[in-house]
Amino acid sequence: MSLAGQLWQANADLAAAARTHPFVRGLECGDLPEAAFRYYVGQDAFFLKAFVRAYALAVAKTEDLPGMQAFTRLLQGGLEELRLHQGYAPTLRIDLAAVAPGAATRAYTDFLLRVAWERTPGEICAAMTPCMRLYAHLGQELALTGPHKHRYAEWIHTYASPDFAALAATLEQLLDAYGDAATAADPYRYAMQLEVAFFSGALAQ
Repeated sequence: MSLAGQLWQANADLAAAARTHPFVRGLECGDLPEAAFRYYVGQDAFFLKAFVRAYALAVAKTEDLPGMQAFTRLLQGGLEELRLHQGYAPTLRIDLAAVAPGAATRAYTDFLLRVAWERTPGEICAAMTPCMRLYAHLGQELALTGPHKHRYAEWIHTYASPDFAALAATLEQLLDAYGDAATAADPYRYAMQLEVAFFSGALAQ
């Protein structure tokens, strides 16, 4: 099994916790309070800016051209995801420029950028892969219970799409290429824990 596969399997408990989280259940059923989703979109936009910066640092630290190109494609995918949030913002009456990070968001972005600045490309992949793989997993899982006709259907459609799954697979391939089991396990698991905390932070609003 690949390193990415091993790490995903080792963190199946946290993937299950995310899948059954009340926030995710609310997205699935369409009954998530709009205030929670509004808060989530603003926080996720803040987070994604750090995510894109981490990709940029991975590009700078990678010495081979195929790796640089792959990280650049992922960076572009992150920018596309940010544009999705910008599309949500007017409808939800969110000023993304004025969003202040909550505790869960700040913990995640501080961790992510610290790894991106200080660690190797393999460790950067380990810190970033859980977000991509978990969202692809959740999107695909929720799509199975559709078709959804409620206000969160676009969210489900975005993360269930083959294009997003391809981006997640690309990052996993980079984790396999540059990662090491001895240094990847801890940042991977901590990122998974932060993902679940991120949902809890949004639901608490």
